[in-house]
Amino acid sequence: MVLIYGCNNKKQAASNNPFFNEWKTPFGAPPFDKIKNEHYLTAIIEGIKLHEAEISAIIADTTVPGFKNTVEAFDKSGDFLARVSNVFFNLVEANTNDEMQGLALEIGPKVSGHRDNIFLNQDLFNKIKTVYDKRNEEQLDSVQIRVIEKYYESFVRNGANLDSSQKAELRNINDKLTNLTIRFGQNLLSETNKSFRLVIDNIADLKGLPENIIAGAAEQAQADSLDGKWVFTLHKPSLIPFLQYADNRALREKIYTGYFMRGNNNNEFDNKALIKEIVVLRARKASLLGFSNFAGYVLDVNMAKTTGAVYSFLDELWAPSLKVAKNEVKEMQSIIDNEGGNFKIQPWDWWYYSEKLRKQKFDLDESELKPYFKLENVRNGMFTVASNLYGVSFIKTDSVPVYHPDVEVFESKDTNGALLGILYLDYFPRAGKQGGAWCTSFRDAVYRNGDRVAPLVSIVCNFTKPTGGVPSLLSWDEVTTLFHEFGHALHALFTDGKYDKTAGNVPRDYVELPSQIMENWASEPEVLKIYAKHFETGATIPDALIKKLENSRYFNQGFEMTEYLAASVLDMDYHTLSGSGTIEDVLAFENSSLDKIGLIDEILPRYRSTYFAHIFDGGYAAGYYVYMWAAVLDADAFAAFKESGDIFNRQLAAGFRKYCLAEIGDHNPMEQYIKFRGKKPSVEPLLTRRGLKQQQ
Repeated sequence: MVLIYGCNNKKQAASNNPFFNEWKTPFGAPPFDKIKNEHYLTAIIEGIKLHEAEISAIIADTTVPGFKNTVEAFDKSGDFLARVSNVFFNLVEANTNDEMQGLALEIGPKVSGHRDNIFLNQDLFNKIKTVYDKRNEEQLDSVQIRVIEKYYESFVRNGANLDSSQKAELRNINDKLTNLTIRFGQNLLSETNKSFRLVIDNIADLKGLPENIIAGAAEQAQADSLDGKWVFTLHKPSLIPFLQYADNRALREKIYTGYFMRGNNNNEFDNKALIKEIVVLRARKASLLGFSNFAGYVLDVNMAKTTGAVYSFLDELWAPSLKVAKNEVKEMQSIIDNEGGNFKIQPWDWWYYSEKLRKQKFDLDESELKPYFKLENVRNGMFTVASNLYGVSFIKTDSVPVYHPDVEVFESKDTNGALLGILYLDYFPRAGKQGGAWCTSFRDAVYRNGDRVAPLVSIVCNFTKPTGGVPSLLSWDEVTTLFHEFGHALHALFTDGKYDKTAGNVPRDYVELPSQIMENWASEPEVLKIYAKHFETGATIPDALIKKLENSRYFNQGFEMTEYLAASVLDMDYHTLSGSGTIEDVLAFENSSLDKIGLIDEILPRYRSTYFAHIFDGGYAAGYYVYMWAAVLDADAFAAFKESGDIFNRQLAAGFRKYCLAEIGDHNPMEQYIKFRGKKPSVEPLLTRRGLKQQQ
């Protein structure tokens, strides 16, 4: 089934704006080849009008408010606006330009204001509340009752119970926050793509770097009209190999400084003033809504529930992680001293000397692994894992329009041949793409007129590009990242709930379970032999190399855990500011937060404040802790497969799909997890996997 959207304005419907017409594309996918920048604003405005009309119809209905004519009607409203918004905001992240960024600053507040108009509409809330108050009097099932309760909760959390002056203040705060967070992201994009380039013109400065990395830097130089030179950027596929292998310490410091100073250069892209305003506005918003701080507001609907629970969780992991990190520092400092280096290890040295340490301890160099991780083979490997677990298939199609030539599209089918959904894969960095990796959708899995509408799911990454005739060869981190995002995609593809409010919607500290559990399969020897084939010879990765990878599974875990936990604490500290609090100096606040937990000088938090997009432009405010919270769940869940003796146990996979993916939003998440696992999750598998158990 394809959603068909009507339009009240016949002239607009007959225009060339593709949003006002039925998409006669395969699977009803967006016709990216026809959508132009000038189409967005008009379509957004019309989408808001149509949604307002749907809301007005619900309010005008004179029959007694009930589930069907109020809650379900509201649940199914806003399709046209969602259609336009999903395309626009996804492309702002994945394939933007100056014109689209300008549009974002205009469209963002309009959509935010429209959202406020809905949740602060007293007449609509009165109807929702009427249904909520008598929800146990109607003959409703448990899912319908949950939908009612979730909508009521959303209205209250968005200010429905405030008085008129408080509502006006909340609108003002939301409008400002929308503008500020968009600007934060745009500044970061500019700082990453425009403000820094490491240009090398002396071949001696490339000593230590692998040939494919040098070739990639030469291609970047050509693209930048700097023929005969080599250019390194702040994108991870360029930055990390330089930090790992470049012998020139001064240049390692230069590029790493460029990375960690993003948003902190006192220029037009500086983010410090934005952060101060964002944090204070969020604190005031929480206070208006009856919470002592913004973290309390966020966590109230998460599994963790309280700030105390999050801090305790992070503290439990901090001591053993820091202890391991300090030991790693000693080991690397020993290498420096033995080589005659007359310096103390610094953050920009970590990747370089940890690579030497890995070689020394495990006889493993990541450059040995990369030839076995050709992008296409890794992709096919993760598809095979999904097929072995769930019986699903992925078939490449060239008939679906794409928004960039790098994007591939796959049709996903269920065991019975029915369409599950469409998967877009967007692999490589470019000037108009935000950094990092994420999974999103151009259309969610929904039910309309009793039929399931298949989702259009998208994975966006910034992986190593093909260079000099050599295909894209992924680092181990990129391999696990692709499996991670694919886990999110499977969650989106398997979602099967009849109501938009609950289908696939889970607490923020659950959302990383579906993604992180997939990472476990990537490193299993049985799976490695499926996809790890040498890009030149086709030879399967040898057992000896798999053994080296297994032996090094605890390697650098002190660093990885410590930098992550430090960022998580920093996030929580920002968002436990009281409603009357202020931040005078962002850098001083950051330093105080990190000093409080005793972060060592050799490690920076994974994200410093000025480029912490997760919390200032990405929906993870007071929620960066969730990756580790979900890691407890994913380690425990994967342990079930290992304990069964079959990592492709179809019975367990069917239970995980049903309880933890397909219907998860319709029920309490912990109850669903227990249905799959048979018990509450244990922290032991995580501590064992991270090599921290012996530190307890």
